[in-house]
Amino acid sequence: MGADDTRRNRGTLAHRARYALRHPRRVPAHARRALRDAWLRLRHRDHIAYYRAVMASDAARSAEAAVGHNPSREQWARIGRLQFDYLLRHGLRPHHRMLEIGCGNLRAGRLFIDHLEPGHYYGIDISPDILLAAQDTVVRDGLQAKMPYLTLADDLTFAFLPERHFDVVHAHSVFSHSPRHVIEECFANVGRVLAPGGFFDFTFDRTEGEEHQVLHEDFYYRTRTLVELAARHGLSARFMDDWEELPHKQSKMRLTAMSDRARTVGP
Repeated sequence: MGADDTRRNRGTLAHRARYALRHPRRVPAHARRALRDAWLRLRHRDHIAYYRAVMASDAARSAEAAVGHNPSREQWARIGRLQFDYLLRHGLRPHHRMLEIGCGNLRAGRLFIDHLEPGHYYGIDISPDILLAAQDTVVRDGLQAKMPYLTLADDLTFAFLPERHFDVVHAHSVFSHSPRHVIEECFANVGRVLAPGGFFDFTFDRTEGEEHQVLHEDFYYRTRTLVELAARHGLSARFMDDWEELPHKQSKMRLTAMSDRARTVGP
């Protein structure tokens, strides 16, 4: 990601006008999103309820589109493989227990499930529509014997999950759609479910300029903001430079417990 990209404020009227001039064919789709955003914000004051409605709208068109704003099956599979290969290089082993936040329709989850021992994958999502699509993925890929858990969640407190249980917690393209209070709720509680030596990987839309949002769907955060927020909840943050080398527009960070002196499961 270039320096100019990390300082651009995509929420300003000037940026949107320039973008429209450069990409006139994308204007109708953005206009539809803006109208939907205004309507759903009137109906849902709570962000989880709001974004659940966004997911229902997107999933009605295509499950693939609902987890990436792109209906291409090939793109869906490519991004899933990118996530899987990255964690595999960073030490994901079949015996590890994994929690995937925002599992969607198992874009990467289907690969994690196949790699892990039966019952070691736990996927949560706020959208019942996308979890039904996830069940279809399990059937299509013949993963029933792996017994993945797929569960609806209303928040990121993880109150229904056991303590110190998961070696790897993973959230791809979740915080890019989350206001700060949702991220802080996750940071305040994820340490409780991390096993000794475990880590939490997440992607985010990065800006090193002014933090901003586009509509109520896309949020851009400074690296320092997330590092400081993690530290407030006893978590040490590491910016994953090697992820920046991959063909993906978001950045990645890894959190571990400050009090955890054991070696993490990744390098």
